[in-house]
Amino acid sequence: MKHAFVAILLTLTACAGAGEPQPLSDSLTYGGKVVHSPYRPGTVVKHTFLGQFGYRVFETYVVQPHGRLKLTSQSTGPDFLWQ
Repeated sequence: MKHAFVAILLTLTACAGAGEPQPLSDSLTYGGKVVHSPYRPGTVVKHTFLGQFGYRVFETYVVQPHGRLKLTSQSTGPDFLWQ
């Protein structure tokens, strides 16, 4: 029950924040890092990592015309790998 409450709270917090998603500490573009991709512009790049409180963070990037990655979406979910 406690985990469900935290998940709902995180979802509502994410919905309340308007604008573009902000990179987290393990994101590919965190801290202003510039990541150039060898893929063609418009290619979708997915990235996952273990975030705060044991939740899995799912990120989607799109390769821009100049080759840099742009964070377009970010969501969290439970991590079932450790059970």
